[in-house]
Amino acid sequence: MEVINQTYPPRIILLGISDVPYLQVIFFIVFMVIYIIMLSGNFLLVIVVRINPKLHTPMYFFLSNLSVIDVSFSSSIVPLILVKLLAKDRSISLLECGIQVFISLALGAIECMILAVMAYDRYVAICKPLHYNTIMNKKFCFSLSAITWSIGILNSVVLVSDTFTLPFCRSQLNHFFCEIPPMLRIACTDTWHNLLVVFTSAGLIVMSSFFLTLISYIRIISTVLKIRSSQGRHKAFSTCGSHLTVVTIFYGTIMFMYLRPRSISTHEMDSVVSIIYTTVTPMLNPFIYSMRNKDVKSSFSTKSNRQL
Repeated sequence: MEVINQTYPPRIILLGISDVPYLQVIFFIVFMVIYIIMLSGNFLLVIVVRINPKLHTPMYFFLSNLSVIDVSFSSSIVPLILVKLLAKDRSISLLECGIQVFISLALGAIECMILAVMAYDRYVAICKPLHYNTIMNKKFCFSLSAITWSIGILNSVVLVSDTFTLPFCRSQLNHFFCEIPPMLRIACTDTWHNLLVVFTSAGLIVMSSFFLTLISYIRIISTVLKIRSSQGRHKAFSTCGSHLTVVTIFYGTIMFMYLRPRSISTHEMDSVVSIIYTTVTPMLNPFIYSMRNKDVKSSFSTKSNRQL
């Protein structure tokens, strides 16, 4: 067991994904490509929403929020992964580690709640179309966004404070970035209390957001099934398809990472799940929304025609 020297500012050594040189190069290229695609897709989506007046609606306001969150979330993790994949020094200070955990936790919680808000937006649009503009007004949308950001930041402050006050006996973190579950494994003391705080916090935010999303979709499905024409039902469901796909991927990975028993947790399993929700999901989100959304696709085609 490698013990941290408490006389000096402790540094955490990230063991990374692989120690094999040629695999490190391959992983570097893969992560770099995914990161560039993620940045391009999300920035392009935000620009399209910004320049097209038809997309100045609550749905696209929250979608722009989601893109900003995805870019910030991945940018707090992926650049460090790229550096550590090729660098000889894989260490990171405890302060830098804490900042990374704080940012990723805050943005992860915010994204979770934004997806629930987007589900509520679809519920109002489909179940209460005549009152949609009145309910989802600009002030209400900004308030919902501000509340989600505030709760996410407060939640992150609590979890980071609870975790990083622990004494750490080992300097080697068997992970490729700083995250609470791996950090608790290198603590010197019993972490039962800390695990309880993590499960409680994750349970309150993830499960409440999930159930709000679930209730919204139950009401949506109930309303859509009452529509007599198959064309009307298809049109109603098509407005929710993209969001439902993103919700399934996001909640699935987050619940598996933070709400599963510690007894079935392994390094390999943690790494795969972490890669999915830190790189793959943010990359896929703009494409899922743009490919399945007629308004966004028409905006892209219009922009392309103007350039031609």
